[in-house]
Amino acid sequence: MTEKSRPLVPQSGVLFDELLVVMVQQGDRQALERLHGRWNARLVRAAYRFTGDSDLARDLVQECWIGIWKGIAGLRDPARFRSYAFAILHRRGADHLRKQGRIPETTDAAPPEPSQQAVQGEALALRQAFDALPPDQRLAAHMHFIEGMTLTEIAAVQDIPTGTAKSRLFHARRKLKDALTLDPIEGDLP
Repeated sequence: MTEKSRPLVPQSGVLFDELLVVMVQQGDRQALERLHGRWNARLVRAAYRFTGDSDLARDLVQECWIGIWKGIAGLRDPARFRSYAFAILHRRGADHLRKQGRIPETTDAAPPEPSQQAVQGEALALRQAFDALPPDQRLAAHMHFIEGMTLTEIAAVQDIPTGTAKSRLFHARRKLKDALTLDPIEGDLP
């Protein structure tokens, strides 16, 4: 994927995050709260994609923030905060899934009402396709498609070679495409 086709993070947001990291490293608690406010929802979304369980995702993100707060003073390059935060999240999630010995199942509280089903059909299909991916492919796809991270950044987050990140993303993309492509024989024809 070329630089032009990849989603870009607004430069002002990146610079603001860098400033907040520097301020946190200097002991500014308000900057820490601000950084938490800017990043918590993104980390929860990524954790949910990785685990498939909303309660577990929130718990992992809380653990992630503890790791961020403990280690942020040692972060030498404030511009790498995004990769740093996602790497901590990945390690915590992978440790939990390893201890658990399985991929958690997703559960929906209640099926959507019939009038909402038509509107939510594509979003539901996409979510189900993401949920069917193995955790490492799911997180790689989330970081690439949602967060706009490069292969190099994904590799750093998951502590793997760039080729492995590329392979995970390739397989995730292929599985998503297969899951979302209608079979022309079984399509919408009456």
